[in-house]
Amino acid sequence: MFANLQISRTLAKNEWMDRSAKTVSESALHQEWEEIRAAQGNPALFRPLYERYYESVFRLIHRRTTDMELSGDLCSQVFLKALQKISTYTFQGVPFSAWLFRIAVNEVSQHYRQQQSNRVVSVNDLHLHDLIDEIGSDPEEQELLRRKMLGALENLKADDMQLIEMRFFEQRSFKEIAEILGMTENNAKVKVHRILERLKRRLSGG
Repeated sequence: MFANLQISRTLAKNEWMDRSAKTVSESALHQEWEEIRAAQGNPALFRPLYERYYESVFRLIHRRTTDMELSGDLCSQVFLKALQKISTYTFQGVPFSAWLFRIAVNEVSQHYRQQQSNRVVSVNDLHLHDLIDEIGSDPEEQELLRRKMLGALENLKADDMQLIEMRFFEQRSFKEIAEILGMTENNAKVKVHRILERLKRRLSGG
């Protein structure tokens, strides 16, 4: 059971959906890489990347804090660190946002470790519905299964919950998840599959 996460059930209409994980063309990725290389040579040229991704980084952080002021502070830290470390960035075939999200996830984790408080995991009924559908269930028992799922999620380890959160609540590709969390794409797929199997057994009472 994880001690550093707090499941928060929210209304779907209030959910801030992150659209940055949508499919990006190869040409767009290479064009962005040219912008990154320019910023590596001249930090003043980092601004277009900052303006493009500030909102999506802020949303990712806000999902994990539900605090506007704290989210703004952490978001500023993310971009400051990104600017400081831009020279170390190498092209991985995914949008630059994945690298920023890795920094953001680390900043949020560090904040909650320092505060010794619970990180929020925002879950709405659409998330639960999608997750239950992925596992496979009787549609006539949706409400009962939603309650069971909330209980099952609360018993996941923090690392497992983070994978479920990114894959099903934020609808990220395995490739992007792998880049954010620093693992291979295949490893991300295997881990998610195993977590889903454990959740399925939990929901069926096994």
